[in-house]
Amino acid sequence: MIIRSEENFAEKKTISFNMAKVVLIAFVIFLMLSGLSFYLATTVLGQWFDPRQAEMEANRQVIQLSQSVDSLMTEVAIKDQFIQNFKRVLSGNDSTMQQVEGGMIDSEVNANGIGQRPTVDPIDEEFRREFEQEGVELLSVRSDYSGELQDFYFFQPIDNSIVSDGFNAQVGHYGIDLVAKKDEPIKAVADGTVIFASWTQDSGYVIAIQHRSNLISIYKHNSDLLKNVGSFVTAGEIVAIIGNTGELTSGPHLHFEIWYNGNPLNPAEFISF
Repeated sequence: MIIRSEENFAEKKTISFNMAKVVLIAFVIFLMLSGLSFYLATTVLGQWFDPRQAEMEANRQVIQLSQSVDSLMTEVAIKDQFIQNFKRVLSGNDSTMQQVEGGMIDSEVNANGIGQRPTVDPIDEEFRREFEQEGVELLSVRSDYSGELQDFYFFQPIDNSIVSDGFNAQVGHYGIDLVAKKDEPIKAVADGTVIFASWTQDSGYVIAIQHRSNLISIYKHNSDLLKNVGSFVTAGEIVAIIGNTGELTSGPHLHFEIWYNGNPLNPAEFISF
């Protein structure tokens, strides 16, 4: 094959080939096209032409959904039990709480003896009695939590407020009381999920928010609650209205508490009021 110029038909290039080269080139092209077709048929075009692809994809989605449902059921069961225990604590019911596999279970003494406490030595019983009287005070005076919560940024729960009563674990006051104007909105101090939003005899309308790192913020004596259990709230979002509900109140105010790993913290150490 001779390639010539269009202007003067001068010979520019000559290519010589025979039947063997033609067959070889055709065979190479055939292999390349076959490989490309096989790749497309098993990958990109497989979902269109291979009926097994749809079945395999459906089975894979069913397995993923079943795993997600199992995980969600476990989480829901743990959270429901935690909320029930939290309600008992706020309402003042006497019950023993045990932690099993990341969740909380409640064990109360009944007529059949199920959940009944084992016999305890008198010396141990005396020690337990002293610890129950002083244990909360011993746990609440810890001041090393501030280092563990340095990455937290807390919003003020209520604007233009005045501290009427501070944190005092020795007398059982595990939060601070904030006085503000009537119908002042109460805001979440950090991102989290509402784990309790209901009425209690002592504290009136109460809302509690679970934050990350086992941190819980509690807002008591509200006149109205704007969020339900399970609602996700962001820092600074309005969750309630200041009020004067419950028996343990002497006027419109917000009783605000922070609990970390089951121990009360002084909110004034983390928020500037």
